[in-house]
Parts: sequence; C-alpha cells; structure tokens
Amino acid sequence: MEPAVISVFTSKELGFKGNPAAVFLCDKMLNTEEMQQKATVIGLPATSFVNIDEEGRCNVRWFAPDAEINLCGHGAAAAGIFLSDHLNKKDIMLCYDGGEIIVTVEEDIFHMSLEAIPIIRELPECPESIREGLDIPVLGIYETANKHLILTDSANAVKQMNPDFDRLRESEIFGYAVTAPGDKVDFVSRTLVPHVNQLEDYATGSSHAMLVPFWAERLKKNELVADQLSERGGRFYTKINGKEVTLSGQFERLS
Repeated sequence: MEPAVISVFTSKELGFKGNPAAVFLCDKMLNTEEMQQKATVIGLPATSFVNIDEEGRCNVRWFAPDAEINLCGHGAAAAGIFLSDHLNKKDIMLCYDGGEIIVTVEEDIFHMSLEAIPIIRELPECPESIREGLDIPVLGIYETANKHLILTDSANAVKQMNPDFDRLRESEIFGYAVTAPGDKVDFVSRTLVPHVNQLEDYATGSSHAMLVPFWAERLKKNELVADQLSERGGRFYTKINGKEVTLSGQFERLS
C-alpha cells in the first residue's frame, strides 16, 4: 500500500513548503521493526502509522528514517488530516503513548491541540561545543522535557546561522529550538537535531509546544504568529490557553 504524503505548516503566500510526512493506515499496527523499515525506505522526516481499533480509537506512532519519535507534531497533523479525509470527520482524536492530540480540519487549514511543554530550568551556562557550533550570540539555554530552547538576539541570527554539526555533536544534548524575536512575526526559530541523520527539522510542532508558552510569557500575548526559518520554511498561527497550545496552519496534500 502506498502512503499518503501531506506537508503541513505551509504558506503559498510566503513560499514556505512546510514539513512533509507520510501516513500509513494499517488494518492492524505493524511491529516496530516493520514500521522502522518502511520509514527508512520512504526517507521523509516522519512517517505516521495509524490504526483504528475496535473501539474506534485512532492510534498513531511516528518514525523518522533512523528512529522512532516520541512526539511528532507535524506527523500528528498529517495523520489527522488524512483521517479527516478517510472518515469524513472534521475533528480527529489521535491516541499515542504520551496522551491524546486533537486535530481539526477546515478546508485547507488545520488546528492541532498539544499539551504545553514548560521550561524546567535555565542552565547556568551554554556548553562550549554548542556555543561554538552555533556561532551566534546565546542569551540563554533552557531545559524542557522535550528539546532544549536556546535564545539568541535577532531573527537575522537565526536565519543566517550555519551550524557546525560535528562540533554540536560533542554535546550530549539531543536537540534544541534556536529562537529569537521576529521582525515581521512574534518570534522565529530553527530546530536542530545533530544526533540524528536529518540534522535540522523543517517545521516542528513539538518545538512550538515549548516555544509558544515561552514567548507568550515574555510578550504578554496569548496569540502569536511564528515562522520556522528552515530551508523549506514553516508558518505557525498559535494560541495558548492554560496548559494547552493550539497550532494552526495551512497544508498541502502531495500524494
């Protein structure tokens, strides 16, 4: 069976291509080895494997080409859009090991609700290998239960950053969202994952689950617009309500 491929957080107006994910609908969930093998062959940033069980629950697991992903925002959005088409339903609840994600689809716009990822602590200093590997001003580095968050001084620093991934790999920290205030939007970011093959993600829902509460507190705003300044680019429309983050964006069905 050929998977559907859907790219999310796109923007035709801005020329942003978003983040593509493959979606497989499985009669019964494949085993881990089979899913990893398929994701490796497909080679997209994420492949979502979906199974609708006897109780009608939509169960999902996500795999990058080289490893399973515990929480994949763009893969969840793609799975929700696919299931909205398949089931002819506007609202889809996805069940995964970490909880539930609700995806709502309205024409070419989707909305996705995630649990906010709070800052655990600010590190006293940035590891030298990361500071030198990024080669941009580091104003702070913060630990979360997901990736780390690295604050820099400008959108231009984020956009022009040319990471030295060999140097970055000298730190055991798995990945980080590098972020700054935006010039035309509330904030910008790029997500780097030096310990996996992809190195940089294109448009990252899980990163925005921590970036949105961080910037909402700093900017004293509950609704923010953000751009991920990757090679493909991603546009995020976001809201925070207590411990819940809603990410909205455009999408494109590629196959």
